Amino acid sequence: MFKRFITILIYIFFFSNISFAATVKDIEINGNERITNETIILFGQIELSNNINDKKLNIILKNLYETNFFEDVKLKIVNETLIINVIEFPLISSLEIKGVKAKKIKNPILENINLRNKGSFNEYLAGKDKDIILNVLKSFGYYFANVDIKTINQPNKTIKLIYDIEMGEKALIRNINFIGDKIYKKRKLYDVITSEEAKFWKIISDKKHLYEERVSLDVRLLTNFYKNKGYYNAKVNTSFAEFSDDGNFDLTFNINAGKKYYFNTINLNLPSDFEEKYFSSINKQFSKLIGEAYSFSRIDKILTEIERIALLDQYQSITASVNITVSENNKLDFNFNISEIPKQYVERINIFGNNITREDVLRQQFSLDEGDTYNEILLNKTINNLKGLNFFKSVTSSVSDGSNNDLKIINIEVDEKPTGEVFAGAGFGTNGGTLGFGIKENNFMGKGVEFNTNLEISEQEIRGQFSVINPNFRGSDNGLSTNIQSLTNDRMTDYGYKTTKTGVSLGTRFEYYEDLFLSPSISTFYESLKTTSSASNSLKKQKGNYFDTDLDYVLDFDKRDQKFQTSDGFRSRFTQSIPLVSKTNSILNGYELNLYEEIIDNMNGEFTFYIRSINSLTDEDVRISERLFLPASRLRGFETGKIGPKDGQDFIGGNYATSINLSTSLPTVFNDLETLDFNLFLDAGNVWGVDYESTLDESDQIRSATGIAVDWYTLIGPLSFSYSIPISKADTDIVENFRFQIGTTF
Repeated sequence: MFKRFITILIYIFFFSNISFAATVKDIEINGNERITNETIILFGQIELSNNINDKKLNIILKNLYETNFFEDVKLKIVNETLIINVIEFPLISSLEIKGVKAKKIKNPILENINLRNKGSFNEYLAGKDKDIILNVLKSFGYYFANVDIKTINQPNKTIKLIYDIEMGEKALIRNINFIGDKIYKKRKLYDVITSEEAKFWKIISDKKHLYEERVSLDVRLLTNFYKNKGYYNAKVNTSFAEFSDDGNFDLTFNINAGKKYYFNTINLNLPSDFEEKYFSSINKQFSKLIGEAYSFSRIDKILTEIERIALLDQYQSITASVNITVSENNKLDFNFNISEIPKQYVERINIFGNNITREDVLRQQFSLDEGDTYNEILLNKTINNLKGLNFFKSVTSSVSDGSNNDLKIINIEVDEKPTGEVFAGAGFGTNGGTLGFGIKENNFMGKGVEFNTNLEISEQEIRGQFSVINPNFRGSDNGLSTNIQSLTNDRMTDYGYKTTKTGVSLGTRFEYYEDLFLSPSISTFYESLKTTSSASNSLKKQKGNYFDTDLDYVLDFDKRDQKFQTSDGFRSRFTQSIPLVSKTNSILNGYELNLYEEIIDNMNGEFTFYIRSINSLTDEDVRISERLFLPASRLRGFETGKIGPKDGQDFIGGNYATSINLSTSLPTVFNDLETLDFNLFLDAGNVWGVDYESTLDESDQIRSATGIAVDWYTLIGPLSFSYSIPISKADTDIVENFRFQIGTTF
């Protein structure tokens, strides 16, 4: 390459200092063995002329070198003949990528390198290809790779080109750091990103490896997190990885949160001939936002409402834009502009890049189709729907003119990514330990179907589950789920009984009304209850085999600002299980309410009300496996399952269970301890009702406790522990002042 560069300089110098014009009536080409004269004349843009000067010769020389066909080119004019002497680069008879087997790595290499099979070999471009290969390998976490360029001479001035690659070990993330004006502690930010610190027990997780693509995703997640918290100008200024002494990397995110912003004025600008009544719901949302902290998710809800209006026949040709200006202090003024565009139609929608995902799966996410009125709002909604599938690294679109001025062609390009994972986890606490293992695939066989199987083992229980979920069954916007599970609860040694329950359920989920979801299902289970002589008399009566079929449903009214790290809104859920075929005919009713509120900056409060009841419609005794206990998170200060009615020494649960929980974060407590989060809580609850023996009931005894909970990210994984002081209790309850749970994934 250096030789070629010097040659061009000499020619430029020569011709720039000796200006002349000559007549060329003939062209003579020497040295070309594979490249035809016609090709050289075409690519060199050479023409017979009465006025060939130094400038035109320079252009010819430059054009021929840019073809990358020639190692050397010399030009001269003799007796009105342009003589071109060339030395061709060798021809690449075969190109081999050696040392890389995975197609997901090899394909990007082949797509990005300069040299091609059956093309000309260029040593300079081969060096460039080496850099390209190393960059591709780095994007997959191979920062210690080495590339050796090998050429083997073949007959007829051809060569065999080999890129011999030693991939080395994947780069590991030793530490993840957050610096700058970040407001929040590392413990909270660590839950936002997808990258993980490498620990010796993480033998399965791929998130411990340093991927440029994953780091870019983390930057976007952090940016969106801050914007949803009101930090409108938040920026993750830099993310960089530093090579450490032990051969791993320290990943650092430099964050500038800036000031918190609030909604000030919000205006909707409509064309004069638009009827305001169709947009009244948007104005109602505006009135609720004024004075509230800025949140991107709140803006998204407004855009969603505009999308709904765009589906109306009379407004199919509208477009929307939003202008945001910063007013005094930290206030934001919003102007939503609705305008009408000339009516055009979608002639064709092309999809590129979906090598795995079926096209019908993608088209189910479309908000507009061929023949529909073209609408930018609905096109943006389509792109967001495709991104929401989480099947793709990126989704891009472009729009071009169709066969006439009234038609548009939409091109959508997707870049697929792996959608499966193998995971394992372990947890250990004061009540024992659990082990778990599972396999998950979110786009099974490219059909958009979620496939999930997992197994959990504890001291007394073994729980296995296999589920298949189609979130958009046959394009109906309704989810369809199938779940097979088995549960074994072995208490033979302590209380003389063992239950084994196996069954299947089939259900669906759909949005019945705005933010109101209905999830009906039907389940069938077979249960075996075995007892020994040490079991209580009531359990001995329940010994036997049971076959139950129930109709279940959940009404879920979800008004949370976001599902992850919620800080505002509420969620209200009612659940019911109705027996269709059963010996005991037990009906379950339940309700749960969660309220969220940001009390002050970075201090979030939560209120939860929880209640369950189960009773037999035919006055039978509710089986031991169906009786109710309060979950561990609903009543701290007491051992799980160790309050309420007792039959002998066994806590048997009740026909009723309820709890109230109040908690708030304490962001200013030990603010310098980056890996710790503190919460103050108050729990109150009760379990009561024994249908087979009223003397065991304790319906009037409320249990309550207050304390502090700590969420600590330790060297061996997340550790959650709480210290509780019981306020009220029954004599038979087993108190648990200190509770901890440590768990991790592999």
